[in-house]
Amino acid sequence: MARRFGGGTGLLLCLWLCLWLWLCAVCPGPAAAACSPRCRHGGLCLGDGTCLCSKGYEGERCQHATCYPKCKNGGECLRPGKCRCPPGYGGRYCHKVSCEGGCQNGGECVSVKGVVKCLCASGWTGSRCQEAICPQGCRNNGACVAPGICSCPAGWVGRACHLAVCKLPCQHGGKCIAPNVCRCRLPYSGLQCTKKRKE
Repeated sequence: MARRFGGGTGLLLCLWLCLWLWLCAVCPGPAAAACSPRCRHGGLCLGDGTCLCSKGYEGERCQHATCYPKCKNGGECLRPGKCRCPPGYGGRYCHKVSCEGGCQNGGECVSVKGVVKCLCASGWTGSRCQEAICPQGCRNNGACVAPGICSCPAGWVGRACHLAVCKLPCQHGGKCIAPNVCRCRLPYSGLQCTKKRKE
C-alpha cells in the first residue's frame, strides 16, 4: 500500500525549501571586484583590481585615450582618433605643417628643426612672404610692390622712383631734380630755365 504524505510532511518540506531559498538570497556570494580609483571610459574592473580598458583607451585606470597612428610633432591624443596639435601643425594626426595665415606669393610652409615657418620664393620676404624685395630700393616714398618693381608717388618715376617728373620740360640743359623743379645751368634761371641772366 503506497504511503501518502500527510499535510504535516508537505508543510515541513515547504518550510525547508523556503528557508533554503531565503538563505541563498541573503548570503553574499563572491565579492564583486573593486577598483580604486575606478576604471574610466567604460573600462571593466577585474577580480584582481585591475582594469580591462575599452577600445581606444589605455593606462592603469583607462585614463589615457589612444590615437592610431600616434599624434605626431608633440600632439596630444584627446579622445580615440582625435589629436590636439601644437601651434604650427595640423591634420588629423598633427602630421601636416601649418603656418598661421598661410604663406603668400608662392611661399611654402616648412618645419626646420621644430620651427614652423614660411620658406619664401625668390624676391619675397616676411613672416608670410608678404613683402616684395626691391634690391635697388624705392626712393622718395616709393613702395616695393613686386620683386624689383616700385610703385612711385606722383611726380617720380624709374625703377627706384629716383627720376623726378617736370610737367613742363627744363630748358637750356636744365635738369628736373624734384617734381616740377628744375636745376638750371648758368646763365639760365626760372621754373623751366628760360630766363637768361644779363651779364
